[in-house]
Amino acid sequence: MKNIILSADGDSVIYSVPDAVADNLKNYCLDFSKWIYNSPDAKKYRMGRGVCFSESDFIDYLNQYVFPNEQSTFVKNIGWTDGGRKLPYEYKDYPKFCF
Repeated sequence: MKNIILSADGDSVIYSVPDAVADNLKNYCLDFSKWIYNSPDAKKYRMGRGVCFSESDFIDYLNQYVFPNEQSTFVKNIGWTDGGRKLPYEYKDYPKFCF
């Protein structure tokens, strides 16, 4: 498991995720975005022509649909980081994605 940083127009949050997710974070996030718009299981996130979700919804998606046997977990909320541009130094090398 590796740590990543996620944000969805709010605080930046560190999660521990499977290595494959951390190593290919952008691809997993883009797959999640496709899932949000197309899966019947994601209907609750669709609001007319748009969608509404948080970074924790991405983690729920990973845990339920992608890696049910390797659960991702919350580590720490590090607060507002301007979409990851103002990260504390100790987190600068973490993979990050801002939805």
